[in-house]
Amino acid sequence: MKLTKLPFALFSTLTLAAGLSACGSIESAAQDDCTSIGWQIGSKGYQDCYKARLYERKLDYSLPPGDKPSPSLI
Repeated sequence: MKLTKLPFALFSTLTLAAGLSACGSIESAAQDDCTSIGWQIGSKGYQDCYKARLYERKLDYSLPPGDKPSPSLI
């Protein structure tokens, strides 16, 4: 593999991994967020991080008040 194709292959791999990880739950995403920055599962800092990220993700995926869901284009 040429050196110029290495960044493209790395980008493709990371994009695929990110796309597949999107199939997980909100809880697992919050856990991944906290462990990826170095918190150890079970520590107080991890618990605080997990609760905060879980709350933020639930807000991100919830509909605004009064908004109705629309059909998917997929």
